[in-house]
Amino acid sequence: MAKDFEVGLISDTHGKMRPEALLALAGCEIIFHAGDVCGSAVLEDLASFAPCYAVAGNCDSDPALPLTFLQEVAGVRFLIHHGHLPVDVARFRPDVVVTGHTHVPKIEQVGAVLYVNPGSAGPRRFNLPVTVARLTIRAGRPAARLIELSVP
Repeated sequence: MAKDFEVGLISDTHGKMRPEALLALAGCEIIFHAGDVCGSAVLEDLASFAPCYAVAGNCDSDPALPLTFLQEVAGVRFLIHHGHLPVDVARFRPDVVVTGHTHVPKIEQVGAVLYVNPGSAGPRRFNLPVTVARLTIRAGRPAARLIELSVP
């Protein structure tokens, strides 16, 4: 029997790596950051827990960050992009699309594709919650859940 595979999803840290976010993502086997990282220290902190892959957001200036990233994990195809530029999602044939940008946490199934915006894990914006997401792959099927962080 195949074991469950845990994927951590985070976005819009804007240079602030909250310890609560690290705690929420502990135990994940891989972490995807959907942009607006705003500092290599954020990715270094995440990489101390699990391999971490990030894309560039509209506030990022690191030329090493790609605009899109496609990765297969435990038989599930992930497309990661920030969401501030148009992306032809169908061209990538993903099972899961992870975006950020809006700071609005959301999980939505559209046909065969699961869309996840983990919200913002950085400085609080507007009256939105501070969140990350975890995605469990069980028997080749992804299921995501949002985690609201208790922060001041």
